[in-house]
Amino acid sequence: MKIILGSKSPRRKELLKQMGFSFEIYLLEVEEDIKDFSDPQDYVKKTALKKGNAISQIFPEDLVICADTIVVHNNCILEKPKNKQEAYEMIQDLQGDSHFVFTAVYLGLKDKTKVFIETTKVTIDSMNESEIEEYISTKEPYDKAGGYAIQGLFGRYVQKIEGDYYNVMGLPVNKLYREIKKLGFILK
Repeated sequence: MKIILGSKSPRRKELLKQMGFSFEIYLLEVEEDIKDFSDPQDYVKKTALKKGNAISQIFPEDLVICADTIVVHNNCILEKPKNKQEAYEMIQDLQGDSHFVFTAVYLGLKDKTKVFIETTKVTIDSMNESEIEEYISTKEPYDKAGGYAIQGLFGRYVQKIEGDYYNVMGLPVNKLYREIKKLGFILK
């Protein structure tokens, strides 16, 4: 039995390695329709489940891990910014306020499946125009939900977090470890 990570996120890969796991990556494109949701937590859970079920069909005897992370501010999901203007608008929206990061994790092992959601509240300092411009002029915002990386340059603007730090990076490490043990996967 092996671990299959269904994610192209370099941060998830890094976190699983940090946990001491050996794993293979399997990428499968799954349609995500962000416009079709009424509850952000329901959306993120359905997306992780959709990814996980598809990959579990290909690897039915292995432990499959898939995840989806979203940033939610005022009940709006902030995706990855497509350009500098979107990045500016996201950071402008988030600065001086709190928002939530939801990560849904799918675990599949043979006939057992589990999907759980981890929530972290993040509070961002007020930022002036030059700080926002300086940040969005880096490469950092453009492949991350909400347009920021807590573990990167943006960390200096994070006033506080309530919950799992690693969840904001895309994978709630402690809860993932506990849930894998509950499934009965032998950790090596």
